[in-house]
Amino acid sequence: MKNTTLTHIDEKISIPTSFSLGAQHVLAMDLYIVPIILAGLLSLSVSDTSSLIQMTFIVAGIATIIQSGLLLKMPVMQGPSYIPIGAIAAIGKTMGMGAVYGAMIPVAIFVALLGKPANLFSKLVKRFVPPIVGGTVIIVVGISLLPVAFNGIYSGERPTENIVIALTSMVSLSSFILIGCFFKSLHWLRLASVIGAIVIGTLVAAFYGMADFSAVGASSWLQLPSLLPFGELKFEPMAILTMLFIAMIVLVETTGTWCAVSAVTGVELNDERLNRGATGEAAGNFMCSLLGGSPVTGYSTNAGIIAVTGVSSRRAIIAGGVILLILGLVPKLTSLIASVPHAVISGIFSVICVVIAMNGFRVIQHIQLNERNMLVVGLPIMLSLGAVLMPRELVYALPEMAGYLVNSGIAIGALAAVILNFVLPSNPSELENAEEEESSAL
Repeated sequence: MKNTTLTHIDEKISIPTSFSLGAQHVLAMDLYIVPIILAGLLSLSVSDTSSLIQMTFIVAGIATIIQSGLLLKMPVMQGPSYIPIGAIAAIGKTMGMGAVYGAMIPVAIFVALLGKPANLFSKLVKRFVPPIVGGTVIIVVGISLLPVAFNGIYSGERPTENIVIALTSMVSLSSFILIGCFFKSLHWLRLASVIGAIVIGTLVAAFYGMADFSAVGASSWLQLPSLLPFGELKFEPMAILTMLFIAMIVLVETTGTWCAVSAVTGVELNDERLNRGATGEAAGNFMCSLLGGSPVTGYSTNAGIIAVTGVSSRRAIIAGGVILLILGLVPKLTSLIASVPHAVISGIFSVICVVIAMNGFRVIQHIQLNERNMLVVGLPIMLSLGAVLMPRELVYALPEMAGYLVNSGIAIGALAAVILNFVLPSNPSELENAEEEESSAL
């Protein structure tokens, strides 16, 4: 989709508009999926599962407000990453959740120091994540998440059930595209394209008996967070090293997300933003270590929402952070979001994945695709899809660290892009030609 940004990131949009747009960002995030997966892998009780989901919303809300409002100062929502799932499950099963959250504190301090005051993160990004790598990571994010969307569309146990689920997904997908692209004259309607598609898709799902909101009635209205809900923190050296390794991969992923938002909004991702952003990532994970929940990072789907709605004001994202915080305090509202049929979200999510991938191609469109650069862009896409489509029994048979990586196609693709760009030799004559073209253009 074409970039139709209508506002600047610092433009003051009204409070009602901010919260309506913030709600769309929240609804498109599927925040509850990662904590639900973690709860299943860790065999948590119902109460602990509920606490994990609640704390994930609260941490994501606080981290979004800190990151978008104070540090990175770009329209980036914070949410749980899929990358740490394998590591958290492995550490949680063998050493307990106290070791997981204990490891996050030294890791958060290290990452924060990389940003401010050391200002090293921007230098590392410039060295290891130039535009060809950043653009490739964005493409990998979009393409790697597409199978997740399709798995939600084809999730039935019987062929007839799959047909109904696919029909529901297609209705929400079509509604999203129609509202976003064919009602540009009705600005308010285009801005509400995500919510509108969710409502229409949910109505269709209810017609086929796929919508169940019984959990909403059983949920309480208010539940305050507590410190260290999973017990005393433990500082295990192996857990710390593992989480540090995972954090470095997540930083590559979130840099790709920031590049995507930069490409959509036209705002430069300069050194100051990069270093403040690294500190913001650390602040979110420090909060996570104290309150519980899943580690949070920049959420890539929101770049797609910005591209569709055409609104990049940070006020909408900060409002989204406030909504997340409120949802975490009100389990009844969290249950309402969790009750939206997965087929509806998957249909919308598939379009957002395409928008994300296309923004990655936009970043690399001016890079000469010679043989070397085609490998830097193409091989990470191939490897990320290979990781996503790898049979689970093969993943479980891999060594522990390799299993952590393969659990995320994004991590594999991001690492491959960084390594290939670093080790594959560049043609000196091509570099000279590029420099000559740059100087002549100036």
